[in-house]
Amino acid sequence: MTNIQLPALKIKNAADFGRVGLVVGGTSAEREVSLNGGRAVAAALGRNKISFDVYDGAQELFEGIRQGQVDRVFNILHGPGGEDGSLQGALQLMGVPITGSDLPSSALTMDKVRSKWVWERNGIHTPPFMCFDRKATDYEKALEKFGLPLFVKPAGLGSSIGISRVSRAEDLEKAVALARSHGSTTIIEKEIRGAEYFAGVLDGMGLPLIRVSTPREFYDYTAKYESNDTQYFCPCGLDEELETSLRDRSLEAFKLLGASGWGRVDFLLDEQGKAWFLEVNTTPGMTDHSLVPQAAAAIGIGFDELVWRILETSL
Repeated sequence: MTNIQLPALKIKNAADFGRVGLVVGGTSAEREVSLNGGRAVAAALGRNKISFDVYDGAQELFEGIRQGQVDRVFNILHGPGGEDGSLQGALQLMGVPITGSDLPSSALTMDKVRSKWVWERNGIHTPPFMCFDRKATDYEKALEKFGLPLFVKPAGLGSSIGISRVSRAEDLEKAVALARSHGSTTIIEKEIRGAEYFAGVLDGMGLPLIRVSTPREFYDYTAKYESNDTQYFCPCGLDEELETSLRDRSLEAFKLLGASGWGRVDFLLDEQGKAWFLEVNTTPGMTDHSLVPQAAAAIGIGFDELVWRILETSL
């Protein structure tokens, strides 16, 4: 990993950040993940001697801004209302800087359908898929087109919430109902068999790849946040030339969606060595199971420095 060198820190004095509003929680289905990550980030801000207040959701944050208590925002909200551009747009109008991507790129990356369209147009491979609105009843067309197994997922949510792997035709209706309970658009995707990899991005640089192995059907919510059986490999086991190529490709996929600051790109590597890109997360998890902190640690960036660098993306 010696070929990865992040730039020098931009801020040397914690006071130069001003008063930070750490926004956590919110009302999305990813609330608990956000709260867990928020506790870890708050502890790191404290150790870094950075002045901050914690706000549960956007409305509390806006009240803090109105009272003149917030100079910049560290966003750890996941999902709708925090990661989809709505918060970014509101703060842009208020003139308050925020970590991570801006309004249009946050909205685009949160929309898996349009993200995949952009990638397909630009030669980035993504698993073949069909999308269906809430009223659609013809979703069995995906079964006819792709066969089994299939993945069924909501188009605008993360943390693997609402995702099902369907290996029997009779289970498709139930999987669609679950996805629809978390959003208005459902994606049905052909399964790509291969190992799961994750590419962290920090300040325009790709971090070391992480390979994940789980005894579960796929890397679902339980595997991510609850299981002790999930294994994380960093180094990921690929030769250096191939890993560098995949890291560069991941960074290209990230930038094609306009994302910036920090984030994570998820992809599969099939048995023929072809990478299939799944999604970009512009506000990845920051819990003890999370991938970006693990990747940063592999090149000597501890959690406290990572939090500092993420905060610098608000500059």
